[in-house]
Amino acid sequence: MIHVIAFYLFAVMTIASGAITILARNPVHSVLWLILAFFNAAGLMVLAGAEFIAMLLVIVYVGAVAVLFLFVVMMLDIDFTELRAGFIRNFPLGIAIALVLLAEIVLGVGAYRAGALELGTSDGSAAPAMGTTNIEAVGALLYGRYLFLFEVAGIILLVAMIGAIVLTHRQRSGVRGQNVSKQIARRPDEATVNVKPEVGKGVQL
Repeated sequence: MIHVIAFYLFAVMTIASGAITILARNPVHSVLWLILAFFNAAGLMVLAGAEFIAMLLVIVYVGAVAVLFLFVVMMLDIDFTELRAGFIRNFPLGIAIALVLLAEIVLGVGAYRAGALELGTSDGSAAPAMGTTNIEAVGALLYGRYLFLFEVAGIILLVAMIGAIVLTHRQRSGVRGQNVSKQIARRPDEATVNVKPEVGKGVQL
């Protein structure tokens, strides 16, 4: 009984938070409601027995993506009048895109029910061993069968990060750069020395 109550609670909160995220006029409030939707979706994943996906929702989406959105929105100087004008101007285009997506969903569901689509079925080769948790099973597959692909994805992300740093790094006048080799080669007598001045003597410059 408690599982049913928890499911309906998380489901209602997820749907309500998602709706308020779209309908909220303040972008900061929208991001906060989005974070609440992620937390409730993680609760649904825990009830479904997918604790790994729940952990990803909390750590990746809430801990990184949503917080990044929040910082970006808070740092921007948003003109709400211009924002509402842009919303009204692009409203017909948004409705057209929504109708196209709705038509695709309806056609896909209709084709599946008519038997024109067949979903793939597991052959049992990747079935987890008995007594292992979802996280252990995912780790065994990720660092076993898909180790090469996982390492390639990591290298691609590393190259993308280095490329972004190189592209955004620029020399600016009046800004002193950090000389790492000079800092490492610094002698102890050139470093800052902590002293204990006597009471009432002040500090010697």
